[in-house]
Order: sequence, then C-alpha cells, then structure tokens
Amino acid sequence: MSDGLTAREAIALIAEDFEETPPAPAAGARPPRAADRVDGPIGWDGYDASRARAWSRSGEEESVVWGAARIGGRRAVVVSFEFRFMGGSLGERTGDRLVAAYGYARTGRLPLVSMIATGGSRMQEGMVALSQLHRVAGASALLRAAGVPQLAVVRDPTTGGGWATLGAGADVVLALPGAQIGFAGSLVRPPDADPSAYTAEGQLAAGQIDAVVEPEELRDTVSLWLALLTGGAAGAGGTADPAPPPHALAPAPPPHALGSTPGAAPTGWDAVLRARSAARPRAGAYLDAYFDERLPVHGDRCGGADPGMLCGFGLHDRRTVAYAAQAGTATRPAGYRTAARLVRLADRLGIPVLTLVDTPGAANDAEDERDGAGAAIAEAFAAVAQARVPVTTLVIGEGGSGGALALAAPGNTWATPDSYFSVIAPELAAAILKRAPSDAAATADQLRLRPQDLVELGVVRGVVPPAGGGAGHP
Repeated sequence: MSDGLTAREAIALIAEDFEETPPAPAAGARPPRAADRVDGPIGWDGYDASRARAWSRSGEEESVVWGAARIGGRRAVVVSFEFRFMGGSLGERTGDRLVAAYGYARTGRLPLVSMIATGGSRMQEGMVALSQLHRVAGASALLRAAGVPQLAVVRDPTTGGGWATLGAGADVVLALPGAQIGFAGSLVRPPDADPSAYTAEGQLAAGQIDAVVEPEELRDTVSLWLALLTGGAAGAGGTADPAPPPHALAPAPPPHALGSTPGAAPTGWDAVLRARSAARPRAGAYLDAYFDERLPVHGDRCGGADPGMLCGFGLHDRRTVAYAAQAGTATRPAGYRTAARLVRLADRLGIPVLTLVDTPGAANDAEDERDGAGAAIAEAFAAVAQARVPVTTLVIGEGGSGGALALAAPGNTWATPDSYFSVIAPELAAAILKRAPSDAAATADQLRLRPQDLVELGVVRGVVPPAGGGAGHP
C-alpha cells in the first residue's frame, strides 16, 4: 500500500520550484523503448506492454523524476520516485537517471534530496536491474567524497535496494509517519515477523532513521536541514567561492557556564557533589542556550539509540556547529557510535564540532559488553582524533574516566565550575585500593579532579564563566 503521493506531489511538499531534467514528456508522447532490446535487457515477455501501461497510468516515462529545485531559497537536486510506475522499481533507465542526478549534484556542489517510494529492483530486468545498486552506491560514494550532503525523505513504501542505497545511505534520513521501511518487502518477510519493525516509527526506535516528520512540517524541516548541512567549509550549495580547508576553520567557542555555583570547589569531594547535584544544569539546557535552532541526528545505524547521547547540528551566531552531548547517564555503545557518526559527518562537510561531557562513565553491564562497548568507545576516540575540523569540548558535569574522555578534544577542552574530570570515580578508586568507603572523599582530593586542578595539570584550558562573567579562569 503506497502513500498515494505522485513523484511531483512529493516534490511539491518540499520545494518552491522545480525544473525537471530531462523535461517531462509532451502530452500524447509514447514511452521510449530500445528497438534492439525488445521486452528489456533479458527479453521478459510482455515487459514493453507493462511499461506502456505504467506510463499511461502515471504519466511518467520512468519510475524516477529528477531535477534542480529551490528549497527554502537554497538550490538542491531533488530525486522523486513515482510508485505508480511499476511500484517505483529500479531498472536500467532508473539507474541512468539516478547516476545523472548524483553527477549533477557533484558538479554543481548541490545537496541531493531523495523522495523515495519504491518496492526494490525490477524483476523484469533481472540482474541488470539489481546491478543498478552498484551504480547508485558508486555515485553516492563520489558525492560523499566531494563533501556534498545527501538527505533522504522516506515515503511509503521504501524497501529493497532503494532503501539500502538512497535511503539508508543518506547522511540524514527523515520519514513520513507510518511509512513501511525495510530491506524486505511485505511479501518476502518471514510470516511471523513483527510488523512494527518495518515501520518508520520502528526504524526510529532502532536508530536507523533520524526523525519522523508530518507532511505539513516537511518543507520547513528539509529547509532547515539544508541550511545546517550546507553551512560548512565543504561549501555545498552552489557557491563559486573556494571553501577554506577544514583545518583552517575557527573552532566553536565553548558555551558559557549555566547555573549559580559560587567560586571554585574547595575540595575534590565538593567538586564531585556539585557535579552530581540534581539541580545542576544538564546538556539540554546548554544546547538550548547555545543554539538558535537545532535538529537531531538519531541512532547509530546499527540497531541502537542512546537517549543519553544528544547529537545533531545547530546554528550558533548564524554559523553551523555540530554537537554530541552526554546527558548525565552512563553512555551506552549506541551512544558512542552515534557520536562517532556525527563527528565523521561534520568532518566530511567541514563543520566544527562541540562536545559536552557529562557521564559517570561508560555503561558496562553484560548487555553493553555484548553490544561492543570497547569497540564503540574506540570508534569515538578515533573519530575525534582523526577529525580535520576543530573540536571543542566543555565538561559540564561528571567526567567519568575513559567513557568521558572519548568525547574530549585534546588541547581544546574546557570545564564549568560545577564539574570534575577523573581517571576513575573516587568510590571505585577507594575500593580498588582496598580503602574503606569513608575514604572516598580523601581519595577525591588525591585524584586532583577539580576544575582548577585540571587547568594546573594542563588537562583543560580553563574554567568557563557565566555569560558576562569575563574570560575563563583557573
């Protein structure tokens, strides 16, 4: 069951204007057919007649329409699927159109937006149809390497190779409510499969898409995403001016401290208690104060999402900044993988990164170990270490061991007055050293975990003041 939108109606949901390439067929025109390949590349009996009926039914000569559009005043390449043309299936001519669209986007450095509704590869063309996925994946990889963003809007249904290339392969994936999404179509799934796993809402819960968006909100959402994704040094958006290399970007400034913590913590244990206070401002408050507008990147694309890791892109002083923020809980493997995905995307698009550190440590129960806690933390460390764009870090609460350090930028980490950063929690340090639990406070002093200690040790650059409170201080 499709969402009923034609390819052009889907385009109208997001674009102010659209110029098709190639132009739409004239009224009364006949659908093209290669005379030397009757019934398609594998000679499927009746295929030409099926295509003629599809053309008559849909008014389109193929399952994909593409061209240049303006969305929120920004130029973009838009690809839209026509489900009434043989279920939006991908054939050889579809592949030609998709490769041309990707190439046009790469040459013009224009973001590519895909409005997808497809049942997969076209059976009537056999392996010739399936091999179009290689072509699409290759064209997408070239666009990715050029630093040009790709955004997918997943309609109902989106299955098979269309989902596994244009959909799941996009930088940001949005979906319409209730859309059927999955590699397996409805007729080829196991009979006992959970139907909710194949819905937009199920895919969101599994960390496979970034948001479910109502149709009436789609234009504004896509417009804001394009503004955010084209705001980096990669220079997508059709500008002719050369963009600065990522390493030449100015780093994002650290946020001002929030809250009303008076002065420096007198002892290590006082610093720990301040950071653990329920009244202390959390990541959400910092992000709201720092960004004028922001949109989330959700999930690790491996089947998981961690509500304790907030990732996305936002506008700070009219400049795009990517963010990965721990929200005070033990960070799960999916959280580290999502943060690594965010940092790598920002790096490719030339967008500076802000990370907020606030975690008692990495989650480490048996489920987390089975989910690859060590590998996920390593992935986050590597993403930050390899980033060519500047990364700025602010420790806003607890900085618990390597689970916190994985998000910290070497040489550009700051701290708030109500935070601490430690090789290990004081209670755990005392236990390992076979000390009494009552010795945790004294152990906190020995660990030198206060913000002012961290400045003296060279671990952080300074302690950020509240807004209007002057420069950072030790």
